[in-house]
Amino acid sequence: MDDDLHVRSGDELTAAEVYDIWRIRDVVFAVEQQCDEPDVDGIDLLPTCHHLWFADADGPTSYLRTFTTGTGVRKVGRVATRKDQRGRGLSSRLLEAVLERWGDGEIRLGAQAYLHDWYAGFGFERCGENFWEAGIEHVPMRRLPRV
Repeated sequence: MDDDLHVRSGDELTAAEVYDIWRIRDVVFAVEQQCDEPDVDGIDLLPTCHHLWFADADGPTSYLRTFTTGTGVRKVGRVATRKDQRGRGLSSRLLEAVLERWGDGEIRLGAQAYLHDWYAGFGFERCGENFWEAGIEHVPMRRLPRV
C-alpha cells in the first residue's frame, strides 16, 4: 500500500497517470453512480488544475482534483475512492491536503447532496440552492479563508 500523497498539475501528468485518473473516475462516476454527463471537460490538463491521489499496485485508491477558474476561484471536485478502499479516511486526507495548500483563499465545490455534512466538517457552508448535475443532486458549498 502506498500512502504517499501524489500531487501533479495538469501539465505535469504522464500519460499513465492520466489513464489511471480517468480509470478511477470512470469506475466511480460512470459505472457505480451512473452519471449522465461526460467526465472529460477540458480542465484536467491545464496548469491551473492539480490532481491529488493515493495509490497502490492497482492504481489510485482515492483521488480529487482542484483547479482555479478564470475568475480566480478555486474549486474542488471529482472526489472518488475505489470501493475496496472506502472507510479508510483517504478522501478526508486528500481534502485536508487541499486545505493545507490552498486554504488561505476561498474554495468552492458542488457536493453530492448526501455528502453535505461531511464537507461541512471541513468548514464548507451552503452558498445556494441545490442543483442537478450528471443526474445527481448537488449542494453548492464554499469555505472562506480562515482569519
